[in-house]
Amino acid sequence: MSALDEKQDCTQARAALEEYLHKELCAEDAADVRAHLDSCEECSAEHHVGETLTVALQGACKDRAPEDLRERLLASLRAAKAQHG
Repeated sequence: MSALDEKQDCTQARAALEEYLHKELCAEDAADVRAHLDSCEECSAEHHVGETLTVALQGACKDRAPEDLRERLLASLRAAKAQHG
């Protein structure tokens, strides 16, 4: 494979990386990305960063606000709704 072909493969793999991380690619496209990641250290490292961020964000989204904050926000929203109809 020439350096130009390799760069094009990296560009295509990186363009599909977010969909790959979220399992939104068809099986054939996912297999192509996986094959590229297996053979490209740079893209594999970028994939690892994406995985790490995805897991961290998913974990953060599971946390709930403290109950007193939730109650104050809901009361504020209700007051604003009552005031503005």
